[in-house]
Amino acid sequence: MPASSDPATTVEQVVTLARHLHARPAGQVVRAAARFPDTTIELGRGGRTASARSILAVMGLGAVAGDEVRIRAAGADPVDASAAVAAILVAAEE
Repeated sequence: MPASSDPATTVEQVVTLARHLHARPAGQVVRAAARFPDTTIELGRGGRTASARSILAVMGLGAVAGDEVRIRAAGADPVDASAAVAAILVAAEE
């Protein structure tokens, strides 16, 4: 069985936000997370964590441009899920 189909597979990465994590980019994160229904994706900043599937939770992190955000993805496709969310967070333009 390939590692990517193992539900215990986890990927973590830290990215620096290119822009504030307000409603529009938070919505983009939620839509990206929805493309990976068998993968759990969490964002973390400081001591707080948020499900990438909840726009209110993502916005509740209060992350602004320049902050470091940890992405943790676990499940069926953590590499692609983490990459999809990271691409949104580091994109300078909406």
